[in-house]
Amino acid sequence: MAFDPISAALDIGGKLIDRLWPDPAQKDAAKLELLKMTQTGELAQLTADTDIAKAQNAVNAAEAANPNLFVSGWRPAVGWVCALGLLSQFIFRPFAMFLSQWFGRIVDYPSLDMGTLLTLLAGMLGLGSMRMYEKLNGVATK
Repeated sequence: MAFDPISAALDIGGKLIDRLWPDPAQKDAAKLELLKMTQTGELAQLTADTDIAKAQNAVNAAEAANPNLFVSGWRPAVGWVCALGLLSQFIFRPFAMFLSQWFGRIVDYPSLDMGTLLTLLAGMLGLGSMRMYEKLNGVATK
């Protein structure tokens, strides 16, 4: 049995058609109608998803065009937080621990949750690569 609801409904509908219509021609016609109904539903869902993505893109463009730093600058701020977190974790922390051992005073430098930080950074880098693609293709504004 299929895991998604559309395929599951199609499977159940096909089994019901097989039991209700003994004539093969009627079975085929009913299955075709069921398949058309399923495709229409999938198309409607795809259209709704596309409309949501277009609306989100319009919101993103409006935010990016805003001259107020608190509206248009939140994405760069998150990027800087990620960069500072990585700098702290991979440069400052090992260097501070090395120096503390060198001078004989062990200092416990705090460790960051790298799973959360790298998840956030991966999302930001994905968005950044899309922005770079736009700039390279001349789509981006100043």
